[in-house]
Amino acid sequence: MAPVYVQYGCGFSFGEGWLNFDSSPTLRIERLPVVGKALGLLAGNSQRFPRQVSYGDIVKGISVPANTVRGVYASHVLEHLALEDFRKALHNTFEMLEPDGVFRLIVPDLEERARRYVRQVSIRVADSSGDFMRTCHLGQERRPRTLLSRMRWLIGGSMHLWMWDEPSITEELRKVGFIEIRRCRFGDADDAMFARVEDRGRFVDPTLDLPELAIEARKPQRA
Repeated sequence: MAPVYVQYGCGFSFGEGWLNFDSSPTLRIERLPVVGKALGLLAGNSQRFPRQVSYGDIVKGISVPANTVRGVYASHVLEHLALEDFRKALHNTFEMLEPDGVFRLIVPDLEERARRYVRQVSIRVADSSGDFMRTCHLGQERRPRTLLSRMRWLIGGSMHLWMWDEPSITEELRKVGFIEIRRCRFGDADDAMFARVEDRGRFVDPTLDLPELAIEARKPQRA
């Protein structure tokens, strides 16, 4: 039997040979017969999800048997979860992995953004606090007022609900049961299958030129 690989929160990016999942409500809307395309456009998507992407919510649990997945990848999705849901997602990720399976994830690096903020404050940049909030995708500059804008805000999921630095996310992974937790870089995975889903641009914030927080962890042989 061929090894199983799962990517969740993939958006429009899928990996060949991977099971690709996303929990966007727009994906479910688009898959409705007849009216799906029109409703998807109304919800704000200018393009449709590829057929290779299936609906799956890592917080509720993806329909993959436990202890069967060789590798899991999650790029810029976990920061969109509340802390409680983040912990459920880590638990479900750990459960689906086979013994010695590998989990690689990328989230925005809170420490790098905090350092940028402190540098700006030290030289008296007037909008240093606003810059920090925007670069962390926290807060809200404008409240949605129309029905359409409210609908797009509710299902868009673009806000960051919890931010991470290396020590805090390492501890969360350790508490779930992961071992060999390390900061990783683009292209340094031992398993070549990760090259099918990883994008160099996701390891660095393109607008700030700051490194993102990329972590690799492993499920023990005997969990």
